[in-house]
This record gives sequence, C-alpha cells and structure tokens, in this order.
Amino acid sequence: MTKGPHYLTIGVGVAITLLSGLACEEPSEETVTPVELVPGGDSPTPAASPIEQLRVRVVAKYPHGPDAFTQGLLWHDGALYESTGRYGESSLRRVRLEDGVVVSQRSLDPSFFGEGLARVGDRLIQLTWRSGVALVSDLQSLQGEDMLRYPGEGWGLCFDGTALVMSDGSSILELRDPDTMELLNEVTVWRGDRPLHKLNELECVGDDVYANIWQSDEIVRIDAKSGRVTAVIDASGLLTREEALRADVLNGIAYRPETDTFLLTGKLWPHVFEVELVPR
Repeated sequence: MTKGPHYLTIGVGVAITLLSGLACEEPSEETVTPVELVPGGDSPTPAASPIEQLRVRVVAKYPHGPDAFTQGLLWHDGALYESTGRYGESSLRRVRLEDGVVVSQRSLDPSFFGEGLARVGDRLIQLTWRSGVALVSDLQSLQGEDMLRYPGEGWGLCFDGTALVMSDGSSILELRDPDTMELLNEVTVWRGDRPLHKLNELECVGDDVYANIWQSDEIVRIDAKSGRVTAVIDASGLLTREEALRADVLNGIAYRPETDTFLLTGKLWPHVFEVELVPR
C-alpha cells in the first residue's frame, strides 16, 4: 500500500551471557508463541511451537495489466477479481487469467482509493483506504449496490465463510459482519512473542488467513483463532531486476482451490504468478 512516507525507528537491546565451556548455535527454525490472554493479566502466556519456513515455486506465469495498482485479489469460478487503488484511478475488475484481459470493469468515484476485496455469495465487498466506506457490488455486473461504513483505514479483506476478516496496517485482524460491517471481534497477530505489524492484503483459506506484509516479499500464514503465525513464506525473486524497477510492492494473494495453488501479483506488476508453497 503506497500511503506516503513511513519512518521506522528500531531500538535494539543486546544482552550478553557468558557461558563457560559451552558453545551454542542459533536455531534454524523460528518459533511462534501462541498467545492466551489471562483474565486480569497484562501479558500473554507463551507456548512455543515451530514456525514453518516456506518459499514459492512458480508453476505458471500469466500477463497482468501493468497499470493495475493492485490492492485486492480473489479467484472465483474461473476468473480473477481485482481491486485497484490510487485516487482517480481506482477500479473493480474481472480479469481473464490466461491473457490478462480485463473482461469487465467499473471505475470508482475519484474520491475513493480502492483497497482489499472479498466475495460474499453473489456480492463483492471492496474496502476504501481512508473513506471509511466498503463498496458492495454485484458479482456478475460489478455494479454498485450499497455502501457500508466502518471507522479507520481499510487495507486487506477476505471472507472466512462467516465473517469478513479485515486489516488496517496494524497487527490487528478485525472480524466484521458481512452485512453491516459491525465489529464482531479482534485478533492480534503474533510472530513469536511480538505482535506482527503491517498486515496488508489477506486471503482466507480454511482455518488460516494468509497476509502479505506491506513493503516486503513475505507472506505469513496465520491461525485465525489464536492469531499465531504458523508459517513464513518467502515470495522474493518473482520479478526480474528490470521488471522490479518499474513495479511497486507485492500485493495480491488469491487461492485457487482446484489446483491447491496461489495466484500472486503486485502493484503495477506485469505478471500474475501461479505458485506452490514448498519448504525452503
């Protein structure tokens, strides 16, 4: 999500422990700390378990409109549905995967910056960045049907079969009513013993939520109930160096259940990549 400059200040604390006659190595695998909040307590109770380390293996590559500032992506009934952003350029699109042709498109009002996208039955729900409005459209015609209000910023969105799961760039996943956008619950996402920020584009798959980490080539798999990160996926190296110079960040995750693969793209990317997730 290109939302203006961010400045990150990282404070690093270094603790040195002297052990006589003992050498140790860093573990090759991350650990995740599932978090259980204790009533009346201030901190989570840790229970370490391994975080799976995965990478993407490309099985196919398809054309993608290099003008598409991709903010949301989903796959349904043989077609890609895409939300694109930027003020005055935002749209809702149905795209033919094989050749990247935009089969149908609706441009959004110039005051809206399109964001995450989810399908709920025969409706598409499209977030906007700072307008506090979710646009409800007909799945077939892409015509607007309704507007639903929510506070704060909208980033990523997916539907878990019961609730909409929404991100706002923080470490929080919000569960919202798909008919009203009423807040039903919140889940903090933890990578190890720290909250994981910059959650962006989302894809719901079974009991998991896959989230792109903004401004990175990492995708994480999150246990939707506990909020713990159970896998980190390295999606780097999909674009050539020349392509990357003309493109923006990775930002588009769509699950293709018939092949058990994922479709990945990004803002202004010339390709959609169909990938398998394999061990690093």
